[in-house]
Amino acid sequence: MKSISFIRSNHALAGVIEALLLVALVAIILSTIQIVYVPIIMEQKESDHMDTVENQFAQLKSVIETQSIMGIMQTDQPISKATMSSPITLGSDKLPYLISSWSLGNIKIIDKNNAGDDKIYLLPAPSDFLNGIPLTAIEYEGDNAYFVDQKYILEGGGIILNQSDGEAMKVSPPINAQNLTSSIKIYYTIPLINSKPGKNQSEQGIDTTYVLTNYSSKYSHSDTSISWIRICTDHLEAWSQSLINDNKGLLWEYYDKGYINVEYDTPINPTRIDITPGTKNIDVEFTIVEINTQIGPGFVI
Repeated sequence: MKSISFIRSNHALAGVIEALLLVALVAIILSTIQIVYVPIIMEQKESDHMDTVENQFAQLKSVIETQSIMGIMQTDQPISKATMSSPITLGSDKLPYLISSWSLGNIKIIDKNNAGDDKIYLLPAPSDFLNGIPLTAIEYEGDNAYFVDQKYILEGGGIILNQSDGEAMKVSPPINAQNLTSSIKIYYTIPLINSKPGKNQSEQGIDTTYVLTNYSSKYSHSDTSISWIRICTDHLEAWSQSLINDNKGLLWEYYDKGYINVEYDTPINPTRIDITPGTKNIDVEFTIVEINTQIGPGFVI
């Protein structure tokens, strides 16, 4: 009869332990990447995307101002009514293979029919705008998963950045002022965003869409010794910065010298900014330029 003998060996057990340790090491590395580095990478990715949107809004502002100038100067030329498209990247994609989230974006038109109480008032009022000049806007809202949620608003010709901790006017509206002997004359070309029935007024997603714009018409208004200019908007902080920020505001020099007054109607929960005469009168030369606008493909008529 043959006898079977068993010899103890630790080699197989050691191999299993090594494999388990390698799996654990890989799991730890992947977990570290997922927990620590993916949020950092995605936050930077979303931040870069918001920088892209800011640059695209600056381009959109430039396109609208160019169309406004062409329309004002060449109203009898077909080129003045040519449609131009400006790209807006709505969101950013997630990382491949790793667990992450998309960042979505939404862009919409706030035209003269739904601007609500956001208006600029003059006294005396322009005959074409007795109930105020609508402060229309094109608004982008980023729904970020890692970076702070932000909005970019092209309102009244200025670009506003709005987020949870405040807002700022990134690019000022096209306002100029001239110091005359007895008055301060304020020049302002105001884009009046208009959308047509049946045309897209909003879009959401992560892809690149286009804002189509063209010049429609203009209204001119000049007046001397007006009683006040009143700005009513949801973005008073940004407008105040733009107008009277120390040494940088559009009207800071004349406000600082007391030629004009620029102030909120109340220090707590203000609803408007009033520009009134100080030691000098206020003259205005406003040009309201109506811009036909739509989101996405198609024709602006």
